[in-house]
Amino acid sequence: MEYTTLYDQMGGADTIRRLVDAFYPRVQADPELKELFPGDISAVMEKQYLFLTQFFGGPALYNEKHGHPMLRARHMPFPVDERRARAWLRCMAAALDEVGVAGEVREQVWQRLSFTAGHMINRQESQPE
Repeated sequence: MEYTTLYDQMGGADTIRRLVDAFYPRVQADPELKELFPGDISAVMEKQYLFLTQFFGGPALYNEKHGHPMLRARHMPFPVDERRARAWLRCMAAALDEVGVAGEVREQVWQRLSFTAGHMINRQESQPE
């Protein structure tokens, strides 16, 4: 059996781009998340595209342009509690549905995203923002 990355199994660059395009309108509309993002999120979307490409086994685009992702450190200035992590995952689940990521690939993608969302939590819900 030939090894392929999740990136390849998902459909490569086109699917990642469509996923990012489906995800961010949901984030901007979500009452738990929208305040964490700037009004113009085009730069955020491009970084997410670069990161997800690399995260799922595609070319190391994020590293090439921005260095090591250091996700937790880069997200530390933003108050991410369990409620926001769940909201992020809800938006991502809907985006995955929209672009048609399904089956075993979806399960593997979801496992990686769920772990990462949990890792980004940097505040208890009772802590002030």
